[in-house]
Amino acid sequence: MSELGEEDRQILEYLRESVSRGESYFRAKNIADQIGLSAKQVGARLPKLDQESEDVEIEKWGRARSTTWRVTLS
Repeated sequence: MSELGEEDRQILEYLRESVSRGESYFRAKNIADQIGLSAKQVGARLPKLDQESEDVEIEKWGRARSTTWRVTLS
């Protein structure tokens, strides 16, 4: 994994913890609310984090009013 910024690490840590508790679908807004970023900041980073992370898979899953992301541990 290449060098990630603090915000990227916060997102990945939140996703790892949430997936380990059984959650697997997320909206950027919900992630952002939990870690103090904007939904736009989170949504823009998720595709990059999928490529950078070795233990978390992030997949664009559905789009209704906002994009839903499916997250699994590798």
